[in-house]
Amino acid sequence: MAMASLARRKAYLLVSRKVSSSPSDAFKYSFSLTNFSRGFASGSDDNDVVIVGGGPGGYVAAIKAAQLGLKTTCIEKRGTLGGTCLNVGCIPSKALLHSSHMYHEAKHSFASHGVKFPSVEVDLPAMMGQKDKAVSNLTRGIEGLFKKNKVNYVKGYGKFISPSEVSVDTLEGENTVVKGKHIIVATGSDVKSLPGITIDEKRIVSSTGALALTEIPKKLVVIGAGYIGLEMGSVWGRLGSEVTVVEFASDIVPTMDGEIRKQFQRSLEKQKMKFMLKTKVVGVDTSEDGVKLTLEPAAGGEQTILEADVVLVSAGRTPFTAGLGLEKIGVEIDKAGRILVNERFATNVPGVYAIGDVIPGPMLAHKAEEDGVACVEFIAGKHGHVDYDKVPGVVYTHPEVASVGKTEEQVKELGVAYRVGKFPFLANSRAKAIDDAEGMVKIVADKETDKILGVHIMAPNAGELIHEAVLAINYDASSEDIARVCHAHPTMSEALKEAAMATHDKPIHI
Repeated sequence: MAMASLARRKAYLLVSRKVSSSPSDAFKYSFSLTNFSRGFASGSDDNDVVIVGGGPGGYVAAIKAAQLGLKTTCIEKRGTLGGTCLNVGCIPSKALLHSSHMYHEAKHSFASHGVKFPSVEVDLPAMMGQKDKAVSNLTRGIEGLFKKNKVNYVKGYGKFISPSEVSVDTLEGENTVVKGKHIIVATGSDVKSLPGITIDEKRIVSSTGALALTEIPKKLVVIGAGYIGLEMGSVWGRLGSEVTVVEFASDIVPTMDGEIRKQFQRSLEKQKMKFMLKTKVVGVDTSEDGVKLTLEPAAGGEQTILEADVVLVSAGRTPFTAGLGLEKIGVEIDKAGRILVNERFATNVPGVYAIGDVIPGPMLAHKAEEDGVACVEFIAGKHGHVDYDKVPGVVYTHPEVASVGKTEEQVKELGVAYRVGKFPFLANSRAKAIDDAEGMVKIVADKETDKILGVHIMAPNAGELIHEAVLAINYDASSEDIARVCHAHPTMSEALKEAAMATHDKPIHI
């Protein structure tokens, strides 16, 4: 089977090769590793590894470095570990997505399952409290992992004063200098602003403010139809807000497979989410109680006014590299503000590395974690590996949409002959049994070799189902490989098997 090919695979290069990797550089790297090994055995006060940033990439890199026997310090300005993801991103948003879904199900679906009660209401403070408790428990958990693995934790804002020194203004109001033989920049990303729109986190909010609203807005406008905007729009839409999404592009989530995207948009529209595509915001008026947005077609034309109680700006994220002193030590940055690194995550400055959202590649927490592990493995003289073409992505709405590999459009553009296999959840027994059968599985495979090129799933738990496909793609599996694997019945995962059967030959249940 194609699974056996892992042993034969060579590592893929990761990001822009703006940085030289000549034989002399390789010699310097080997020499630095030799010195490094002697150095940390000599009892030097310097750290072997210093990580600036304690988000998913930074804290994982710190723990892995310590596990590899390296003296490690992690610097984090927030005062709590986990970065944007854990504090004001992935985790609190998933808490609210789950809570709001429970309310929506209780209000609209329980009766059809024979569960009836006089009324159901939202207790927003309690819902926010559950979210905050989850965040607090998890951040404390990371601090516990730091102690367990003997990672030194410095709370404060760090900036370079040399390639081996970071000056830290601590949260206690003091200053300290942290020295390290290898310093990793893992400062993540920040909300991307839009010209003429000032975020006050009250009426005009970022995703951070949208996670902490004190009342349910009657009208919510979301600027940007990406992952974050659609997720937060779903939360407040379920709780009673009238949600309108304004998007400059012609499609929502432009990176999504086109066929899946169309189904996904129809599903959101059935949930009463409205879309204004090919539309731009040209003016904002906050002089009165609400917000008035002036809109016009992306190509120009007649202007209209859209009123809202709250406006969520969700136009993407930008690398957080300002104020780190990178220009002082000569680290190369591209026009998008991303740090340029080679396949070992090394910058053009010896001893300085970068991972996660500050370098090219998908801005995802799990990608940053893999970067962190691979980076410190390289530093320790081992081999690290991440393939950005095989990183899964998930939109945590309901239904969820998850994908890995290439879309049909991308494969077609490459000129590769391919086959497509699909299977709807309407034909899946478990989905029908629980009365939640919206969505499908779609597999794109090479026509000649049957190698799986991409898998796209729209389903209630697509984010969990996708990982069988992730494993298959990482092992260069064929659709026949999945089709011939026995899947438990009745499960949602049988839809993936049936889609694989449809790709390789013919499905059974449709």
